[in-house]
Amino acid sequence: MAPHALSWISVSLLIFLASSSCAAARGARAPKTTDPTAGFTAVRLDERNFALQRPFDEATGARYSFDGTVRKLWVLSSDKPHARQSHTSPRTEIRMAGYDYSSGVWQFEGHGYVPSGTTGVSIMQVFGAGETATTLMLHVYNGGLRYYDRQVVEDDIYDRWFRLNVVHDVKASTVTVYIDGKQKLHVHGRGGDSHYFKFGVYAQNHDSRCMESRWKGIRILKKE
Repeated sequence: MAPHALSWISVSLLIFLASSSCAAARGARAPKTTDPTAGFTAVRLDERNFALQRPFDEATGARYSFDGTVRKLWVLSSDKPHARQSHTSPRTEIRMAGYDYSSGVWQFEGHGYVPSGTTGVSIMQVFGAGETATTLMLHVYNGGLRYYDRQVVEDDIYDRWFRLNVVHDVKASTVTVYIDGKQKLHVHGRGGDSHYFKFGVYAQNHDSRCMESRWKGIRILKKE
């Protein structure tokens, strides 16, 4: 075989191997989809566990609806706080009652939806901490889901359903967030001796006039 033919075959082989290696490397960097609920047991929930907090001067149906599947919560930036004596920002949130915890490994699971235009708002919390009120808050700013107002957890959540799993290991003092089965955040906890989960809309900085989130498939799970 002619020398130039051997050179062409060698170059072709090197290009193929390089492209295969790049594809393998890209695949290795892709976040793995897992089941965050593996090893956990869901607790029993009924409507008594879904305690609604809304502007104190508004009727329940003015800021909340539930059709048996989807819970829709909204609030206006001009609304009153959830209690007459409170000085906090407007909110329409559900506080998961009956399962406050101070130890163990607990998990919140829900499928969320944030319509475009909603911004400057917390949509989920792990309440309770040492020197602050919360261990975790997930904020929405211009379509991005963030850890408080800091690093991005998910780039674009507007106008689509996403599966959210939040795991709080009290003893290890860690919080892990999964979006659609992929780990997106792992941070230190913030101490505290009593915690519970909340979801909905709670106005933060630079909030839009109307803030809304929708939820379905809410579960609380505990690792045995």
